[in-house]
Amino acid sequence: MAASFIKNFFKMESSAGILLFLSAVLALIIANTPFSKYYDLLLNTPVAIQVGALSIAKPLLLWINDGLMAVFFFLVGLELKRELIEGELSDKKNIILPGIGALGGMLVPALVFFWFNKEDPQALQGWAIPAATDIAFALGVLKLLGPRVPTSLKIFLTSLAIFDDIGAILVIAFFYTSQISSSALIVVACCIPLLWFINKKGIEATSTYIVIGIIMWVAMLKSGVHATLTGVILAMFIPIKSKINPDYSPLKDLEHNLHSAVAYIILPIFAFANSGINLSGVGLEQMMHPVPLGIALGLIIGKQLGIFSLCWLAIKLKWASLPENSNWVALYGISALCGIGFTMSLFIGSLAYEETQFDIFFDERLGIIVGSLVSALIGFFILKTQFGRKKPE
Repeated sequence: MAASFIKNFFKMESSAGILLFLSAVLALIIANTPFSKYYDLLLNTPVAIQVGALSIAKPLLLWINDGLMAVFFFLVGLELKRELIEGELSDKKNIILPGIGALGGMLVPALVFFWFNKEDPQALQGWAIPAATDIAFALGVLKLLGPRVPTSLKIFLTSLAIFDDIGAILVIAFFYTSQISSSALIVVACCIPLLWFINKKGIEATSTYIVIGIIMWVAMLKSGVHATLTGVILAMFIPIKSKINPDYSPLKDLEHNLHSAVAYIILPIFAFANSGINLSGVGLEQMMHPVPLGIALGLIIGKQLGIFSLCWLAIKLKWASLPENSNWVALYGISALCGIGFTMSLFIGSLAYEETQFDIFFDERLGIIVGSLVSALIGFFILKTQFGRKKPE
């Protein structure tokens, strides 16, 4: 009975989003019970790897955020390369609307956050937190509506989230780096042409690329540039077509193998590790702090306003057209769903404030969770009014 339930659960399209949500809820429950001390002890457990003079010593939380999330970004890079070469984004017509929407969905939330925190330079470090979109969570909510939602809207949301991820990658690369180590960057710089060389030589064994990727990840970790960027760089060199077997794609095979691990293990672990907020003593005063308030309103209002208004402008100027079998209300519902920042917002939040002591005065995660939850509810109910009864013809 239990085995049958589990099997049916993982067959559901929305199972990854539901598991992500349950992981966050579990962390919240534990953080507000006497077991919270064990939760903190677990995340602060020191984990060290040493080979000769080279050592990496971090608490478990940072191994999750720097290590497991590098695998997540590797999968993002693989999906991005596939989409650009032979997927939806290979057609320029399919790029315009989600690209413009993603631009508005990053700029306006950042401006909302800036408005509330413009007087505090330390708080402004979190300006990119509400600009992120959690594609797994957003698609999970969308898939709760089942096949009634037009495929074109799912493609639009996925494409917009991919552009959003590109923006997040650039933000991390340029704005969230610590002191730079030139010697470590030299190692990274040597790995990149080596990856290019083995790609041009037609080497298709993905294990070869991954070994070089691990070396590059260690060097990137020591360089001061965030190590998760290694995943994206590595993905760009994985061959998408086999020269030996025309029916085989190393990239697609690797993407397929990683998808379940990322969706059902890595992202839930990340959500569990980063969502444990102790709510004792938390009230309106804490929520009204400029940082969580700016994040929450950036996700709830900024995302909807930014994405929908720029998409509306692009369609009115005839640069693009509405997705097939959809309407303005459905587009607005999708814009609201993009306010689910969750995983990506939590990740950027950890980068923005992890090296400061300022976060003792607030918890940015409160704004992320509230903003994401409200956005999910708004988007779901708007789309349910459009597609809740019958499948569009």
